[in-house]
Amino acid sequence: MSAVAARGVDPSLSLYRLLDPEVLANPYPLFHRLRSEDPVHWDPFLHAWVVTRYADVVTVLYKFSADRTPSPEQLAAMGLEALTPIARVMVKQMLFLDAPAHTRLRGLASYAFTPRRVAILREHIQEITTRLLDEAAARGRLDVIADLGAPLPAIVTAEMLGVPTEDHEQLKNWSADFAEVLGNFQHNPDRAARMLRATEGMAEYFRERIREQKRQPREGLINALLTAEIDGDRLTEEEVVANCIITMVGGQETTTNLIGNGVLTLLRHPAELARLRADLSLIPSAVEELLRFEPPSQHTARMAPDDVELGGRRIKKRQAVIAVMAAGNRDPERFPEPDRLDLGRADNRHLSFGWGAHFCFGAPLARIEGQVALAALVKRFERIELEPGPLVWRQNLGLRGLEALPVTLGGAP
Repeated sequence: MSAVAARGVDPSLSLYRLLDPEVLANPYPLFHRLRSEDPVHWDPFLHAWVVTRYADVVTVLYKFSADRTPSPEQLAAMGLEALTPIARVMVKQMLFLDAPAHTRLRGLASYAFTPRRVAILREHIQEITTRLLDEAAARGRLDVIADLGAPLPAIVTAEMLGVPTEDHEQLKNWSADFAEVLGNFQHNPDRAARMLRATEGMAEYFRERIREQKRQPREGLINALLTAEIDGDRLTEEEVVANCIITMVGGQETTTNLIGNGVLTLLRHPAELARLRADLSLIPSAVEELLRFEPPSQHTARMAPDDVELGGRRIKKRQAVIAVMAAGNRDPERFPEPDRLDLGRADNRHLSFGWGAHFCFGAPLARIEGQVALAALVKRFERIELEPGPLVWRQNLGLRGLEALPVTLGGAP
């Protein structure tokens, strides 16, 4: 018996088990056990509380502190000075800030993501999707990730930022590397150099784009962040760089995973796929259900703002708390038959875009990209079949997605 088990902590409940490829491929039984057996669970392997009930996840997302990034000085004290460039960027990103700093940054950045601006993009997203599917149709096969899920949000995000769309592959590669920081609990020394190169590459890229914007402005998020002003307040250049990075990474990684996870889920539920084919008006609710059922962002961390009680457990000030949105999304106290895919589910206030002040401000764009991509696939091809072979999930414990999803395509309805 391990020392941890001897102290009465069940190691089989640890989120560290997500490092096992079999658990990562299907984490929901682990989440079910946590929610049923110990919904506010102290995980000694992660030195954090793990929260899995819907109502408790909402409480954590709404009330707990997002200010959780180690400062450069703290990293140095831990002997991790090499990661300082990443920390310098993250401490300025709205994802890791509380009010009033978060409120200020989000208010200035939101000008670029108004519903009107995003709605205008729908037709253009359809054009990009059609072009990508034309290329796949000619081949008779599609890697849903490499041929659609990755390039579509990469191109759209480049256009939203106001940078050359031909840069989208480089931006996507940087984004995937930086997502290692956002999605994993553990410090992985083998990947640290790659993450550092990505962070420094992105920072220099956006500084150069800022210099170009100052010489010759063009519409997009960079210009919006540079020029946005509230009561005379404007963002510094470093704040613009940091929040272009987090917007780019968030806008790409989660949407890639929404499309990939969504298509896989439909292929695993042929009756629901047939239902969707028969009634395309279900597309908006289908995307919400796919977000609930197989969320691209599975969990996020917060810090206890004070000594608090949650689920009968005492959490001390500044202890880490991991809110598992993917577990809350399948809480039977909130969703009837939560493990059943129901593309017409009406009451579907899922947790996949977060909650409260940090609710994903790119959600309208992600929803449109998901709706357009799934509708285009279903309308265009009457047969979509998963190619034989093992499915490999990315080794990112928080941002859930596939390495590849090859399918064969047939016929036009």
